[in-house]
Parts: sequence; structure tokens; C-alpha cells
Amino acid sequence: MNEPSEVRCTKTNFSLIIWRVCNVCMSLFFALASYVQINDPDAVLWMVAYAIPANLCLLIAIKPHVTETLPWRRIAKFHMLISTAVVSMMGWTLYKEHIINIFQQEEGREFSGLMLILVWLLLCQHSGSSIGSLRLSVAVAITIFPFVAWLYYYINKELRTSWTRIVKLHCRYPFIKIVQ
Repeated sequence: MNEPSEVRCTKTNFSLIIWRVCNVCMSLFFALASYVQINDPDAVLWMVAYAIPANLCLLIAIKPHVTETLPWRRIAKFHMLISTAVVSMMGWTLYKEHIINIFQQEEGREFSGLMLILVWLLLCQHSGSSIGSLRLSVAVAITIFPFVAWLYYYINKELRTSWTRIVKLHCRYPFIKIVQ
């Protein structure tokens, strides 16, 4: 008689563990993305843009029900509001200038990073009450994507040919501040 509830409890615990691991990974990714902005001309802006979701994800990893609290929701929604405005402006600029290979342009990479932040924060909304298998599947896919993309760009020599000297040095020595 007790087996179904134990199975359901185990499944819920396993889902919660996966959800927490995904948030730890995304927190790490956003923290790294924040750090690599150190050589950007507008570094403070982008470091804050990535540091906020990094901290929000870390809070979810520590205490998943934090998404149901008013401070977490307000910070997340305010960040999503600003990110949506910036993504809209950048998207319009990319469209207007007919930029096809967006990952080759700094604006395209910034646009993609903000889109990733938006999608992840939307996914995290009200996740403290129920995770669900669809949300969990999407979370795993999104969590894997940025790490695979960074690995792909690092391995693919053809994509690196258009990189500037600073980007190449920063990829080789990520923990050193490069002065122009």
C-alpha cells in the first residue's frame, strides 16, 4: 500500500535534485559569463546583467521555494522587464542591419545571452510550487546548451578566425585582465 507514495516521493525528490543541479549549472554559467565581461568596454552593465540571474539561480539551488517569495519575484520580473526592453532594441538593430551570423557579432552574442537569461528566468517563475516534467526537460536542455555552445566555439577554428586579438587572448587566459 505504501509503495505508490514512496515511488511518487522518490520521483519528486529526483526531479528536485535535477532542478537544483540545473540551477547550480546555470548559476555557474551566468557567473562565468559575468566574469568574462571584464574586458568589455561596458563591462559593469553586462556583469550586473549576468550576476543577477547567477545569484537568483543560486538561491533556487539552495532553497527551491524561494521563487514563491515576493523579493525574488520582484527582482526576477524587474530584470526580465529590462532584459526584454534591451533584447527588443538589439533584435530590431540586428534585423534592420540584416546581420545573419549573429554569433560573429558582439551584439548578436549579447542578444543571445539576454535571451538565455529571459528564458531561464521565465522557466524559474513559480517553480517552487511544482516543477513538472516538461519544465524539467526544458531546463535540462537549456542547461546543456550554453556549455556545448562554448565548447563548440572553442573547438571550431573557423569561427575563431574572425575573433579579435583581445577575444583570443581572453579565451586563452580567462583569469587575466587584458589591457588594450
